[in-house]
Amino acid sequence: MKSVEQHVRDVLELAKPLDPVETDLLRAHGSVLADPATSPAALPPFDNSSMDGYAVVASDVAGAAPEHPARLPVVADIPAGDTAAHEIGPGQCARIMTGAPLPSGATAVVPVEWTDGATGEVAVTRAARDGNAVRRAGEDVDAGTEVLRAGVRLGAAELAVLAATGCGTVRVHPRPRVVVLSTGEELVEPGRPLGAGQIHESNSFMLTAAVLDAGCAADRYGFIGDEPDTIASTLESVLDRADLVLTTGGVSMGAYDAVKEVLSKRGTVHFEKVAMQPGMPQGFGVLGGAEGTPATPILTLPGNPVSSFVSFHLFVRPLLDRMRGLSPAPPPMVRARLSAPVASSPSGKRSFLRAALAYDSTVEDGGYTVLPATRQGSHQLSALAGANALVVVPEPATELAEGSVVDVLRLPGAS
Repeated sequence: MKSVEQHVRDVLELAKPLDPVETDLLRAHGSVLADPATSPAALPPFDNSSMDGYAVVASDVAGAAPEHPARLPVVADIPAGDTAAHEIGPGQCARIMTGAPLPSGATAVVPVEWTDGATGEVAVTRAARDGNAVRRAGEDVDAGTEVLRAGVRLGAAELAVLAATGCGTVRVHPRPRVVVLSTGEELVEPGRPLGAGQIHESNSFMLTAAVLDAGCAADRYGFIGDEPDTIASTLESVLDRADLVLTTGGVSMGAYDAVKEVLSKRGTVHFEKVAMQPGMPQGFGVLGGAEGTPATPILTLPGNPVSSFVSFHLFVRPLLDRMRGLSPAPPPMVRARLSAPVASSPSGKRSFLRAALAYDSTVEDGGYTVLPATRQGSHQLSALAGANALVVVPEPATELAEGSVVDVLRLPGAS
């Protein structure tokens, strides 16, 4: 069987970062910056006040105190956004608002709280040093400075930086469009009654949500049956709106594993066994690509819900990161001490056990404890909903004692 690491490497060969597009700032939210961003101007672009108060010459208020305030005539009133040129001389001051440009000749700003707030002649009751409450031009960023590196994800703070530099549009790697579909004649849409031998379809909801959580665009096609012609035509029909096709079900060794049957004939999708539990049967490859059209990557995941969930985090998410323009990284791992034993794990396979990870400052080896769920069947979704981590049991181990220190994969959103 194939190792988990080798399958990750093979999957990552399916795609490169999507070609950059130019878009406005809000549409770029959550995308990955394609080029370094530099500021064409200094930030702030001019000396300005960081507080409401009075622009002064600092030496004029050097001896100010409540019992003998410095008294200065107010010769100007400067609101934020004022474009007029203002100037003060020794022994003068200007009333100034937060963000307003500092008048020529001023060396400091006295907060209004240090004065009597007058508009004709102000009494200053506290000394201010040169530069007090003044934001100097270029204090944040010099003109020509790189403010964001290529490859950074654009969140609220990053968009604020771009907007502050005057950037109205930005080149980003677009969010991959992922079409998600399930196969199986036994599936029924949630909300509809079940017949004999039927179950409600859940995998496409889970995977679509996981794609959205990964910062990508998700299109839940829903589910189709096990009829090969229907599977083939459906896959062809979604290629024009997909950067990645994600299927679940029909990839194992059964007589009705139709996805494997249909795609094996094409020679562009490979089906292999990965030395892991859950999630051993995996398929990967490309669809389309005829007559110069781009080939679309496809990953076919097992139909058991937990197998599909684990496979997404190990294989699909790194590929989506690469397509988004990020450097694919292994899932975040921590070391933790087992709060209960692992009684059974298959030799030769790496097990991923649903678990609850917690932090305890009194515990050695990093402070984490982890409690494996009591139900680990690949069909048991209820235990998955209460898990925030996966205990990794290495291939040679068949059991682990309580108190053992193990690797734990933290699931996205885990506290």
